[in-house]
Amino acid sequence: MNRIESISERALELASSVGDNMRHALPHAGQWLDAGAKLGVLKSGARVAGTFVRRHPAMIAASLAGAGLLWYAAHRRAKRVEQGNAKQGKTIEGSARRVEAKRSSDGSRRTRTSRTASNRSGSRPQRSAET
Repeated sequence: MNRIESISERALELASSVGDNMRHALPHAGQWLDAGAKLGVLKSGARVAGTFVRRHPAMIAASLAGAGLLWYAAHRRAKRVEQGNAKQGKTIEGSARRVEAKRSSDGSRRTRTSRTASNRSGSRPQRSAET
């Protein structure tokens, strides 16, 4: 029995020393685990993105075109601001005068007429089957 007890004590001591050595050898194990989780998420996200691109190529092309247009508009605006003209262009000098609406001479108001179903089809008259 003495021998079995000494083996179990020795195994417990060995496990304890291995645990201590691992704790000192790998102080950043939590960071490694975190990095591994992030890599797993990145890998699954890349798989989902690849599937989406294969299934919807037109949507990806439209998104890229839209992003390009936004970049181009921002680039042009930055150039205008750099040149000192932040508005839409140069100011056009001119004048305007107000024109008052004229009322009809009899003072009555005209009412709007609504279109009928026959009038909605267009301006061309309906052809009969005889012609």
